[in-house]
Amino acid sequence: MIEIAGSGGPQGIEVPTAPPLPEGLPVLPLRDSVAFPASVMPLAVGQPRSIQLVNDALGGNRMLVMMASREPELDSPSPDQLYDVGVVGTIARMLRAPDETVRVLVQGAQRVRIARWAREEPYLWAEVAELPDVVEESPELTALMRNVQRTFGDIVEQVPYLPEELRMAVANIDEPSALSYLIAGALRLKTEEKQQLLEEVDVSRRLRRLSEVLARELDVISLGSKIQSEVQAGLEQSQREYFLRQQLKAIQEELGEVDEMEAEAQELRGKLDALELPEEVRRQADRELARLEKLPPAAAEHGVIRTWLEWIASLPWGQSTEDNLDLEHARAVLDEDHYDIQAVKDRILEFLAVRKLKPDARGTILCFVGPPGVGKTSLGRSIARALGREFQRISVGGVRDESEIRGHRRTYIGAMPGTIVRALRDAGSDNPLFMIDEIDKMGADYRGDPASAMLEVLDPEQNSAFRDHYLDVAVDLSNVMFVTTANTLDTIPGPLLDRMEVIQLAGYTEEEKLQIARRYLVPRQIERNGLRKSQIDIGDAALRAIVSDYTREAGVRNLEREIGTICRKVAFQVAQGRAKRRVSVSEKRARELLGKRKFFSEARRRTRVPGVATGLAWTPVGGDVLFVEATAMPGEGRLTITGQLGDVMRESAEAALSYVRGHVHELVEGIAEDWFAKHDLHLHVPAGAIPKDGPSAGVTMATALMSLISGRHVREDVAMTGEITLTGQVLPIGGLKEKALAAQRNGIHTVIAPRLNEQDADDIPEHLRDDLELVFVDEIRAVFEAALEPAGAKVSRARRRRVPSPERKAARPVR
Repeated sequence: MIEIAGSGGPQGIEVPTAPPLPEGLPVLPLRDSVAFPASVMPLAVGQPRSIQLVNDALGGNRMLVMMASREPELDSPSPDQLYDVGVVGTIARMLRAPDETVRVLVQGAQRVRIARWAREEPYLWAEVAELPDVVEESPELTALMRNVQRTFGDIVEQVPYLPEELRMAVANIDEPSALSYLIAGALRLKTEEKQQLLEEVDVSRRLRRLSEVLARELDVISLGSKIQSEVQAGLEQSQREYFLRQQLKAIQEELGEVDEMEAEAQELRGKLDALELPEEVRRQADRELARLEKLPPAAAEHGVIRTWLEWIASLPWGQSTEDNLDLEHARAVLDEDHYDIQAVKDRILEFLAVRKLKPDARGTILCFVGPPGVGKTSLGRSIARALGREFQRISVGGVRDESEIRGHRRTYIGAMPGTIVRALRDAGSDNPLFMIDEIDKMGADYRGDPASAMLEVLDPEQNSAFRDHYLDVAVDLSNVMFVTTANTLDTIPGPLLDRMEVIQLAGYTEEEKLQIARRYLVPRQIERNGLRKSQIDIGDAALRAIVSDYTREAGVRNLEREIGTICRKVAFQVAQGRAKRRVSVSEKRARELLGKRKFFSEARRRTRVPGVATGLAWTPVGGDVLFVEATAMPGEGRLTITGQLGDVMRESAEAALSYVRGHVHELVEGIAEDWFAKHDLHLHVPAGAIPKDGPSAGVTMATALMSLISGRHVREDVAMTGEITLTGQVLPIGGLKEKALAAQRNGIHTVIAPRLNEQDADDIPEHLRDDLELVFVDEIRAVFEAALEPAGAKVSRARRRRVPSPERKAARPVR
């Protein structure tokens, strides 16, 4: 039995002139295939008698008859097991294979019918008669040809085994017999159907039958494509990959290899089992781990679930550090790291004392408020060191997205927990100290309000079940000690401020800065610049010069920067070998290294003319001095106010002018009745690029106006603060300590303040009170008498006293 070689089936070629038929020809049986005239058949010959047939044909006229077998399972069919109609072919090419089989290429020619079987050995031999086609030209024949060509073209477009070139070849055939043979040979039909097409003599009936077959095949192909599409749509990629992974898993088990996905899941399970997870978290983790084990690594959710489990496993569930509640140790640490600020240290020690007596007491949220550079952040580090807790700093300045605090939900690509959970992971314990820096600088926009998210974090009643959006499980923050820092309380929302205990840190005096520089800043800058204590010595006189002439701040940040500048210049000399011995930095040497002085005391220069008064102001970065200038010019009684002042400060200026106009004849002798009607007044507060507001400059504006009108100078060593009313009363203000420190920094030794602020004098450092004269007043006339130079005025009714130095009390600044 002969098989068709290859999978392309018979191929159409140019039909050669049919040779005359001899009386008898060898018969070559075909298995599961039918040969057609005008086609080329590649055949694989393996039976011994068929190989002998091919060899004998090659030795003769190379012709043979190809007959389809009725019983394709038989290797050597008998004549009655073959069809009666076949095709005469000529062997065009022969190739012997290494497996002793033969490959032949046979060119089909005439269709023949078996007339008589001549013999069966050594191979089949028969006498044949030609069976020509019957062709009757008609419109029906033409229509049948076109229908067959069109339908076959549609089939070629949908099946992969028919090449596009075959469709072009069919479209270019004009002869009906050749068209039918070529299409019948190319289709994958049953042997019986192909044999019926071969045996049909009438070309029209053959084309009609072929048209029916093509229509049926097209329907089957279309239906198969539809089914395939539906199945493909129903079978997700993840499911198919799951089946493949299961097969791969079985193969790996046979080979003794470990499945990476299973090993990863086991590793995560081991980490989770080693943690003391709360019941809710344990259930959620087990559920997600079970899902992870069922998903292939290429699935979209696999990476999301794995990352979530890794975050759960990385948090310190039930892992705590033991608090060191030794109060003496805590006091020693605080004294070692910070100079003075006794009130703050006492409050921290009180907190530790409560924890020692009641370990399960709910924590208090401390909020350190003060200007930059006073040591708010370093205080948090000292508290953590004193307690033996881990320290984590969280900066929320400029944060505008609520997700920065609560995290992003897992549905978003690249989602991760919020900064609170990340800090908890980095701390490695569930009771660290979190320093939330710059809490007054959080913003809000369309993405949410992070300050509102902080309400839950900083509320001891709620933070035991803090729920991060990413983790979506309760995280216990009740053991965390929170310390926040801010420069001002004005921008902190009320509900958030209500959850914190505010501790004010005012600026440092000159003496305190000197001590801080000597104890902390100088040693630190010597070490940072690669020097040794034996190579440089910065004297107290140099430090005082730096504090007074090169820095003007509430904190010590710029002071440390200037000390660092001196150390760098000395390090440069040492590196060049020019400093052979210890460099002593005196005041003169410090000025040479730092250059020209940056700050001057302007009170004396500014108050040389009448109409200029020195005031005191509170700012988020500490106290400061401001000057109020008044001038008059011929006009119609108008008032001009400049200096980028806010509404409250403008109203204070108008109130001050109203009081002065109403009482000027009582206070100034000989002034004309129409003086205000003939003069325009101009009040100006220099540093016009800086916005200013608040009522505490009222007495300063009134004093400047009175100085201008009376011609009396304001004392150069006096500064003042207080709110004025239309009746001349002086109302209390806030930030007296900060304002007193600002006066000291500017060389002012007398401060006029409202009498109702007399109790706040105890907040001023003792050594500063010894050098500062505080004048407390009830009404504005006492301010005039204390601030203006004498010019025949009555004896001052102001009660001026040097404030004694009683035992210091806790800081309770008034705003």
